[in-house]
Amino acid sequence: MIEFTKKTFLEKIPDYVISIAETLQKAGFQSYLVGGSIRDILLGKTPLDFDIATNAYPEDVQKIFPKSVPTGAKFGTITVIGTSNTGENFDVQITTYRSEADYFGGRWPAKVEFARTIEEDLSRRDFTINAIALDLQNFDNEQIDVMNLFVDPFNGLEDLKAGVIKAVREPMERLTEDGLRAVRACRLASQLGFQIDANTLKAIKETNHVTAQVSVERFKDEFLKILYKSSKPSVGLNLLKETGILKLFIPELLEGIDVVQPEFHTDDVFTHSLQACDIAEDRVKVAALLHDIGKSRTRTEDEKGIHFYGHDVVGARMTEEILKRLKFPNDEVERNIRLVRWHMFYYPSADWRKSDDEIKKGEDMGWTDGAIRRLIINVGGEEGIDDLLRLRIADAASNPKNDFDPKELDELASRVASVRANDMALKITDLDIKGQDLVENFGLQPGQKLGETLKFLLEKVLDDPALNKKLDLLRLAKSFLDSHQSSV
Repeated sequence: MIEFTKKTFLEKIPDYVISIAETLQKAGFQSYLVGGSIRDILLGKTPLDFDIATNAYPEDVQKIFPKSVPTGAKFGTITVIGTSNTGENFDVQITTYRSEADYFGGRWPAKVEFARTIEEDLSRRDFTINAIALDLQNFDNEQIDVMNLFVDPFNGLEDLKAGVIKAVREPMERLTEDGLRAVRACRLASQLGFQIDANTLKAIKETNHVTAQVSVERFKDEFLKILYKSSKPSVGLNLLKETGILKLFIPELLEGIDVVQPEFHTDDVFTHSLQACDIAEDRVKVAALLHDIGKSRTRTEDEKGIHFYGHDVVGARMTEEILKRLKFPNDEVERNIRLVRWHMFYYPSADWRKSDDEIKKGEDMGWTDGAIRRLIINVGGEEGIDDLLRLRIADAASNPKNDFDPKELDELASRVASVRANDMALKITDLDIKGQDLVENFGLQPGQKLGETLKFLLEKVLDDPALNKKLDLLRLAKSFLDSHQSSV
């Protein structure tokens, strides 16, 4: 944690936040900086969002700041538009001191009352490191030491120094009020590299019934923060496992525990998946976590060893179920399905993989251009190929037993670039022929036969792009239809 100085805070708190605080003070109200922004500044980070707590009521705030929006007036929150010295506009949330009670649905307080002091407001917050306030109304007083500007009734500063996530007051009470707090504790511990206090951890494990009521959308938000904002997502994911939260939302991941693969891996499927996620670039972290999800359901064993035949296909189906359950956007669902489905691709065409005899014989161990085009289609285009290579690197780098050589990917990337340099069709709409052409020339009607003919033509063009000319396609279509007619 960095040294407490006014200079430190002045460098991190934007001018528009100070201006808003001063405006509140001039109107006769208090203003305290609260929430994650203080925590981030003390940890040497630059906050992205700023929250001010005040004793002004929402209607007072709206009168003081005409450029404001009642984003949560029912709960005392008004979003004020602050303007920086450079003329840029930023949102700052101003919330009236409040207390909360009678939570329902594992998430929402049925009773919200405005409080009179900042201490009352801090007592409703989740964790001690988030229950620290900085007095902005006396911030410009040179006679007051910065340490005396903190309001810290629950020793959050000490916990911040110690790297501990601890619930405010009684852990069971805090965790029972709001089920999302359990997930947030795991996320903060992972993101900040902190430990969860023993009593708080115990309460998390004992309040799974409350966490189970949290919407999948809110869980997904915290889950993705674990993946994208942690230097090692495995820390947060292991905490979700230990506390029972993972079982509530992604139980399929737990199926990989103790599923060993001794011939090819040093760790069980669960551990390997987490390690791959740690290493993976952000774009493929979800796919890295799920790439072997199908192994537990495809495991077989015979005299030759343990096998996971078809785990990529099964894993793709499981990935679809998981991501749809978590309400991922459709395009992200499809992208990750493709990555999991095709992560087992094997590209052996590089000369360095061939024996001297094979090279002398001129034997081709690799794929045809058509095979390259089909892979591009299968993974969703060139961007999908890039993601697939990223996933392969994460998969291989997380396994000490893997004999992976990056030359394989370099060769594949080169082949893809070479094939893509040619003008070619990768989907039916790229063909130099339309369904209407088949209707007019062969009397086909919209339906299965028309679709099958177009798919046949695309397959031909994938193998030989030179065929993508209307007259050639009509000739091929006639041959296809004639052969199918004669076989009926």
